[in-house]
Amino acid sequence: MNLNGKTVVITGANGGLGKIVAETARSLGASLVLLDVAFAPEQLQQAEAGVSRHAVDLGDTAATRACFEKIGRFDAIFNLAGGFTMGPAVHEITDEEWDFLFKMNVSTLHNVIRAAVPKLIAQGRGAIVNVGALGALKGAANMGTYCATKSVVMRLTESLSAEIKQHGINVNAVLPNVIDTPRNRADMPDADPKQWVAPQDLANVICFLGSDAARAVHGALVPVAGLS
Repeated sequence: MNLNGKTVVITGANGGLGKIVAETARSLGASLVLLDVAFAPEQLQQAEAGVSRHAVDLGDTAATRACFEKIGRFDAIFNLAGGFTMGPAVHEITDEEWDFLFKMNVSTLHNVIRAAVPKLIAQGRGAIVNVGALGALKGAANMGTYCATKSVVMRLTESLSAEIKQHGINVNAVLPNVIDTPRNRADMPDADPKQWVAPQDLANVICFLGSDAARAVHGALVPVAGLS
């Protein structure tokens, strides 16, 4: 598995998982285009061969399109932008809570797809890797909005794959279970993080799906469950 000669766009690149995925893709030979809603000024000013950073609100359709016009050719997109919050019971979810998670998990993804897919089709080759959630394969108490958003991500992954695989574009998603992050350790101090998904392990799967080694894989929802 390698990403030699490929340019990979990573959304949510300034987050914990995004940084590890970026490091892994770089180690496999990729050039990187890193997108996030914000970077520190010193990050944006940092000159590094084969790496560019763009601060963009992917929830904004026009801003997303403008960003993709700037970045030129790319070969793969790793859609990591998104997030998780617990919520109230389904009948108590407010408009604000609903809209917040749908914008973060669905609108960002959809805006990137709309901006990127025409370019990939014109090139005749490419890969898109999305992030669903193993826990969203069914509903769970106080997670109704989150499960709904990640269900949308999974169905969009399957639908998009069916639409564009004949153009040489692979579209797949990873479905991680709980990821071993500092926040999850703080939020669940009594849990055993050895049972969770190591970010590096998840990064390896994402990079595999973005590589030519996975060119025969289309519309897959790949569970990445760790030991849990």
